[in-house]
Amino acid sequence: MAKRSLYQRLRSNAQVRTALFCLGVLLMIVGVLIGPLPGPGFLVLFPVGLMLCLQNSAWAKRRYVRFKWRHPRYGDWTDRVMRRVSAARRRARDRIEEILDDD
Repeated sequence: MAKRSLYQRLRSNAQVRTALFCLGVLLMIVGVLIGPLPGPGFLVLFPVGLMLCLQNSAWAKRRYVRFKWRHPRYGDWTDRVMRRVSAARRRARDRIEEILDDD
């Protein structure tokens, strides 16, 4: 049986999950505030904060799914920025379908 990592063990605690969610929200807010400044600060902080929020909050996941359903183009962009595995799998599937449709 594989051992769980320290991060996985800590995330099983509700207080730690709440703290990680709050940290994610804080990172997203800071990312938006430093967005106008030169440099890639927004492109680093905002996706990291979004990932923390999505990993630690069912409410945030529901809101994100609803956002992606209403705005698929923006949802695809955020998936690419966050390097989500599901997004890469979906893009690969779409590429294969395009190739098969062209034949």
